[in-house]
Order: sequence, then C-alpha cells, then structure tokens
Amino acid sequence: MNLIIDVGNTYVKFAVYMEGELKEKVIGELNDFESMVSGIISDHPQVNQAIVSSVGKLEASTIKSLEDKVQVLELSHKLKLPFTNLYATPTTLGVDRIALVSASVEQFPDHNVLIIDAGTCITYDFINTKNEYLGGAISPGIRLRYRTLNNLTANLPLLDTEMPQDILGDSTQNSIHSGVVFGVLKEIDGVIDEYVRKYSDLTVILTGGDTKFLSNQLKNSIFANSNFLLEGLNFILEYNTK
Repeated sequence: MNLIIDVGNTYVKFAVYMEGELKEKVIGELNDFESMVSGIISDHPQVNQAIVSSVGKLEASTIKSLEDKVQVLELSHKLKLPFTNLYATPTTLGVDRIALVSASVEQFPDHNVLIIDAGTCITYDFINTKNEYLGGAISPGIRLRYRTLNNLTANLPLLDTEMPQDILGDSTQNSIHSGVVFGVLKEIDGVIDEYVRKYSDLTVILTGGDTKFLSNQLKNSIFANSNFLLEGLNFILEYNTK
C-alpha cells in the first residue's frame, strides 16, 4: 500500500493507493504534516512505502520523521522516469510537472498529450507520441492574478474568485472578475488552439485546484481529472520500486 504526499505552494495532499486504486485523500496544511501522516498510517497500517513531491518548503527533519515510519522515495529529476526528458534545463523541471507527465505516460501511452495544471500557477506540459517531454509554459493562476492586482496597485480590492456574468465589467469589481477569469479562460483555450494547429491528434488533460471551476467554461474538449498529479506520483513510486 502506497502513501502519496504532494507538498504544494498552499496545501499538502495525502493519498493512499492500493493496487492503483485510491483509498483515501486528505488535504491539510504543512504545520499539520506529522500529525496527519501518523493518523493516515494508523488508519492504514498496510502502508509500507511513500513518495514525497515537494514544490514548497519541507524540512529535512520532517522527511526523517516520515522515514522512521515507512520507506520513502523523494521525487526528483534523478529518479528513473517513464519518459525521455528533452527539457533544455532538465534539473530545473518542477517535480509536480514530472509527476503530471508521468501520469500521462501511464494513462495515454503513445499519444500527443498537453497537461494543464491550474493551481497557484498554470503550467502547460507537452509530451509527444515518441514518449519525449518537450516542455511547455508557466503563467500566473487565478488566485495569483487576483492577489497581484491587489498587491501591486493602490486601490484595487482583493476579491474572492467568481465567475463573471459578462465580459463587459460594469463596476471595478466586475471588471476585475472579467479580466482575471476570462483572461485565464481565453489563455487556456488559446494555448490549446496553438497546440492543436501543430498536433491535430492532441489529448488535453486539465487538472489542479481550479479544475472544477474552469472545466465547464472552456470551449475545447478536455479530460478533467483533479487527481492526475497524485496518480502520476503513485505510478512513479511503483515504477521505481518494482
């Protein structure tokens, strides 16, 4: 039984998989890491190995406490990966992006796949039919755009995410919602259109924290899967421990 740990910029996600099936998923804050791990292992004593993917800050002492409980694999570019990495700077490729590409290899082998992860940042990652990872793009996510408008201006308020009723904002608040949300939607659809022009047989995956909010608003056909990164981590763990 596998314990999957994804340490993001905002939250930590824990998942338990057995034979490829998700048994439990828990989301918490980094401060609660050790207590949550103890609780999960207490509930699932069959857990015997774990993989940790961290784009946030995870202390060495925290990893050590986990290693005292189970066998631990830390995700990095140095691990055996199920694809050829042709990124010009492979050592800088984020572990979250590595996990997403790995999930696409497992679930859509021999396909041209564009994976869009809509979270704190929006990342775009492309792998071709030859199992070659070529790269992608990174842009600010929805909440980051709202915060930036508030932080870097004198008078614009910080708003909660809201789907605008019209592209024409008739107030400052509605203008912000229109600019942020329609900006993201048009960006994503535009990026997909550009890839489709080059790869007509493209498979598109949308994942990340804003999947549910965005998925029904996009004009392009996509597969929405909020657990795609966790599934990729589980695949990498199995791939390196067979």
